[in-house]
Amino acid sequence: MVVIRLSRGGSKSRPFFNIVVADKRVRRDGRFIERLGFYNPIAKDNEESIRVAQDRLTYWRGVGAQASPTVERLVAQAAAKAA
Repeated sequence: MVVIRLSRGGSKSRPFFNIVVADKRVRRDGRFIERLGFYNPIAKDNEESIRVAQDRLTYWRGVGAQASPTVERLVAQAAAKAA
């Protein structure tokens, strides 16, 4: 099964997450199929905190990829912020 989930990067106490499409059996920070965007939870006011390629997200959902609950929440948050 293919899932859309967060993959952690950054350093200790400074998390940074990539939104990736990966096989469910692969570990969290391991191999992935495609990077769809990023989420920076500690972004300052003038920095971009989330970016998602909506066209690729729509494509992957169309072919059956399941998004994690956290990714669903972040995508909804980004859509509300953009509107």
